[in-house]
Amino acid sequence: MKLASLKHGRDGALIVVSADLAWYADATHIAPTLQAALDDWDRLLPDLQNLATDLEHEAIPMRRFHEHAAAAPLPRAYQWADGSAYVNHVALVRQARGAAMPETFWHDPLMYQGGSDGFLGPRDPIPLADEAWGCDLEAEVVVVTGDVPLGASREQALAAVRLVGLTNDVSLRNLIPGELAKGFGFFQSKPASAFSPVFVTPDSLGEWWRDGKLHRKLMVDVNGKPFGRVDAGIDMTFDFGTLIAHAAKTRTLGAGTIVGSGTVSNRDGDGGPGKPIAEGGVGYCCLAELRTVETIKGGAATTPFLKAGDTVRIWAEDDRHHPIFGVIEQSVGG
Repeated sequence: MKLASLKHGRDGALIVVSADLAWYADATHIAPTLQAALDDWDRLLPDLQNLATDLEHEAIPMRRFHEHAAAAPLPRAYQWADGSAYVNHVALVRQARGAAMPETFWHDPLMYQGGSDGFLGPRDPIPLADEAWGCDLEAEVVVVTGDVPLGASREQALAAVRLVGLTNDVSLRNLIPGELAKGFGFFQSKPASAFSPVFVTPDSLGEWWRDGKLHRKLMVDVNGKPFGRVDAGIDMTFDFGTLIAHAAKTRTLGAGTIVGSGTVSNRDGDGGPGKPIAEGGVGYCCLAELRTVETIKGGAATTPFLKAGDTVRIWAEDDRHHPIFGVIEQSVGG
């Protein structure tokens, strides 16, 4: 089942979207918003599933689904906790900053609590007031949870996953070092994230969702050219069960909590940093990794960060090369 929110007020209007993303049916008679559905998931799920089945059978009124009309599936959320499950990415980015990589990073997940009072829709522009801030994309996988108890085990955490999707978790790279130097984490350097047009229930993903990981490639284009074809199912040091349990160690997590994987990152076949697609590699899910590789090889980064007018496209495909979650497609600054 695929769920989305049409732009409507602060929290959108809940719809069920067909498997091929071509059609939708209004679901507001079941729950006005996705958050309302998550708050009463066990009771409302059968009705939503029945609606999805009727939509696939064309047994109910349906309308064309246009991704430009979609808000983020959760236009705002009670909590947005982003991890760094691909430690290869962490190591490379820290290397670029000249920061040491503690051994504990391979055993204890990193996580920060991002702003969740307003997310960008999949086709909304990326606001950027100053190009000197170093605007970067970050293609990630996300899950949405139901209620998670304090001290949840990995198994309990995985059982609480309600939906799976994608995000572009924008970073302002040149603001990060100064913020981290204060010892109090990200804030100004992490503006609003954008999310895929639809979120998908794990059962609908079949074998693509197993062991708390999405086993599909994240496809990333920058300015119309292939930039990343990175497999989200490999090189993921911490699966989503581990990430959610980490977040719930000292607190309960409310229904509608979004947990991110961090930037998806693959090592090269020789165990070193990934290579650009043009050099036979799988590329990257953020510019910072490419810039780090350029620095390692040539002594300096040559690829610029995003500037006004640049475009970013992020999606994941099924076996027929159709988008599973729809497409995040954004321009910078309008």
